[in-house]
Parts: sequence; C-alpha cells; structure tokens
Amino acid sequence: SARLTLLYAGEKLEFDAEEQIEVTSPKDTGILFYKGVPLPIYGTSISFAEKGTAILSDAERRPAITNLHRGQNSVVKRIGYSLFSEIATLLTAGQPAAYAGAPTLDLHIALLREMIVACGITLAEVPPIPTGHPFIACLTHDVDHPSVREHRWDHTMFGFLYRAVFGSVGQLIRGRIQFNDLITNWAAAFKLPFVYMGVANDFWCGFEDRYLQLEKGLGSTFFVIPFKNYAGKDTQGLAPRKRASRYQARDIANAIRKIVEAGCEVGLHGIDAWLDSPRAYDELQEIRNLTGSSKIGVRMHWLYYGNQSPMALEQAGAAYDSSVGYRETVGYRAGTTQAFKPPEVERLLELPMHVMDTALFYPDYLGLSPRKAGERLGAMVDHAARMGGCLTINWHDRSLAPERLWDGCYRDLIQDFKSRNVWFATAGQAISWFQKRRSVVFEMENGESDAVFARVTGHHDAGAPGLRLRVHRPREPFQIAPSGSETYVDIAFDENLDARVPVGVSA
Repeated sequence: SARLTLLYAGEKLEFDAEEQIEVTSPKDTGILFYKGVPLPIYGTSISFAEKGTAILSDAERRPAITNLHRGQNSVVKRIGYSLFSEIATLLTAGQPAAYAGAPTLDLHIALLREMIVACGITLAEVPPIPTGHPFIACLTHDVDHPSVREHRWDHTMFGFLYRAVFGSVGQLIRGRIQFNDLITNWAAAFKLPFVYMGVANDFWCGFEDRYLQLEKGLGSTFFVIPFKNYAGKDTQGLAPRKRASRYQARDIANAIRKIVEAGCEVGLHGIDAWLDSPRAYDELQEIRNLTGSSKIGVRMHWLYYGNQSPMALEQAGAAYDSSVGYRETVGYRAGTTQAFKPPEVERLLELPMHVMDTALFYPDYLGLSPRKAGERLGAMVDHAARMGGCLTINWHDRSLAPERLWDGCYRDLIQDFKSRNVWFATAGQAISWFQKRRSVVFEMENGESDAVFARVTGHHDAGAPGLRLRVHRPREPFQIAPSGSETYVDIAFDENLDARVPVGVSA
C-alpha cells in the first residue's frame, strides 16, 4: 500500500515555496466543490494553478487539492483549507442558515476517506450506521402548549384565532390545505369561548394520545417545560415575556405517565439550563422526580444555546443535549447527522436537531406547502440513507391539532422511514448507541500487520442494534471513484463479539 501524508492549510506555507507549488491568494470563506457538491468553507482557503479534473475545486474549477509523488509508493496531498479549524467552527458556532442544506462535516469526512482509499490504502472504520438499518430516525416533540384553555388574551390565543379564521382561507386559496381543514379550523375558533367556559373539550389536550396512536410504539421523545410563568434569561438579561410557558411539567403528570408507560422518553425543555448549571440541575431534577428516571436529556425552549451550554449541562448531570438546530429553517447546523461531543466537555454528547415543523410551514420561516416540505424532507432522508447517522425530527405537541393540522406531512415522513427500515430510537437510545460506537478501539494483535481488531470497551445499554466494521477496499493507481461506486465489506459486531478482518479482504 502507498504511504500517504495529508497537509491541510488555507494559506500559503513555506512547504509550498519549497515544492514550487503555485497557489492562489487566500479567500476568506467561500464555497469549494467536492465531486460537484458545494462544500462551504468558513476559514480561508486556497486553490492551485494546475489544470484538469479535480475531486475538490473552487468556483473557477481550479483544484483545491494537489498531489506530490515522492517515490513509487509515496504521495503528499496538499489540501487548500484547514480541516481542524473548519470542524471546530461547525461544532461550536455552527453554520449560518444560508448554508443549512449542506451536510458540511459529513462531506469533510467523505473527502478524507476518499483521499485515503484512493491512494491504495485499506481503511477500516465503524460507520455511524446501526446493524440491520441504514440510519437512525429520532422522533421528538417539544411540548409548549398542551392546553388552549391556559391561553386567554395572550399572543398565543390571538395567533391561533388569526391563523384559524383568516390564515386558513389563504392556505386554502394557495392549495395548501383542504376544504375540510378550513371547516375544522373555523369550528375550533368558534368553539374556543365554550372551551374557556368548560362546556367544550380542549382541542389541544390529549397530545400524548394523538402521538402515541400515530407512532404506534415506534418510540419517541417528549421535551416538557419544568416551571411555568417564567421566561428565563437570554444573553442580554431577561428573555422576552412571551417565552414564559402557561404550564409546567407537574400540570401534565398524567400525560407524562402515559408516555413513560408506552416506552417513550420524557426529557427537559429547559428554560435557564443552557446558561446556569445550578438552574439546570433544578430543572432536570423536576423531570427526574416526575418520570422516575435518572437519565434526563435536554432540548432548550426556543433553542437557546451558547458556548457555555455544554459545560453547564454536563455539570448539572444532563444525559445529552439536542438543542443545536435552526428555528428559521431545516438542515445541518453542525454540518452532520452524527451525535458529537462538544470540544469543551468530557462526557456530554450533542444530538443535532435537523427538522422542526414550524420552520417548514410558518410563513415567517420557510412557509412551504406540504408538497414542497415533503421534497425538502426527502432530500434529507436520502442523505441519511447514504451517510448514516441520526435524522432528528421535532414535531410540536399541538401540530396535529387545529389550527396547524400538520399530521399529513408527518405521517408521510414516518411511512418513508418505515419503507427504508430505519431504526426508530428515542433520543436517549440514539445517544447510547453513539456512545457505544465511540467506545470502539482498534488494535493490532501480536504485532500482526495484516489484520484489524475492533473491540467495544465499557458497558452499554442492551437491546440496541449492533455496530458494523466497514473495511474499504483500496484502489490503485490513485483513482477517484464516482459517488455510490465505493467498494467495501461490512461485518456486524457488538459488545459481545470482537471483529477481526484481514486487511487484504476484497468485496
């Protein structure tokens, strides 16, 4: 096999002058193209003056990777950006909404893998793909408004009435809802005074029954608010008053009991947990007391998140966080479908949130029709099917009720997941699987250089799918494979089985 050296940097180096590599002037941020797919770069990048087809290029089709051959089996690849700087940006600041659709971190990994295998080197990895399934689907629900009766003369009530009475007409004219949906929303608006008087059923209540019936044992996660009438804090001081909830977790104790008994998970929809470790502990403890579970994960209300959040949550004993995502769009804020460990913590994993229903449908955000929303979701499902990982969905508690009635798109998404045989996992189960994957170590046994030995370390929750060891077949000479033509061998293993595969194996 070849000897490979990878040299990443987004500026000209002394090495470039020594090797007489002609480089362009550094660019601050921009887009490179990996096999024609846009790859956002958030630091500086350079390209090279040579011509010809390249696996990575800039907008002028100049290559951003150059090869230097040193002897028959040795090559140096000079890549025109800083990999570690790019990854740090993605895992901390995240991507702006303009690049939400780019799975940037996943593309960095794919490019790195491609460069290794294309140099005739066998590569063994444990991909983020559970045994027997193409990827993980995590269905989650932020519980913000479990009862319309609690909202009187506030922005939530007026917003509901406007959208139910007038917004529904516009939606019908644009072909986004059916006539019976219009009648359902008008009927709910007419019914509202009688709900307040206690003579009509609260049509937002029973969210747990609606979801448990629709999902039919698939396993999902409900994030509930610990304390009511408190808006919490933002970076400027007190958060806007409308962030305060009209309910608290204790008010829906019966719903929480049903959710837990159905095998689903209840997590914390935090208020100040993102900012303050003692407050995070108090909020987590409230949910622990109601569920009887010691392992409670977090998603912050309004997705509040800052550089201090991972450390505050870890110190408070949170099982995981799932707040990294977009309010205004859907996509990959951290650039990946994989759970990851933020750089400043030791244990806590982040499960990125990729899709939120309000971002898809609200006019102030994407404002998509059900058909366009389905197309947008389909592209993300296709990416997960290719790359693995966990696609995390957030459908709010009242999104199946008037005036939203967003059940059709959600049903179609679940059916798509089922047709692809995904593993439906709660957020906690998904995190547990990623922790198991992260525990794998590779060893050479007794100095044998022709075998790879993979072993799971530590103790992990039973019942989850196993792992797979993927051995990529090397290509020679330095060839670039078209997307989808990669050759590899997968071997399933778990904590009770060590996988030992000859390096020279071929598919």
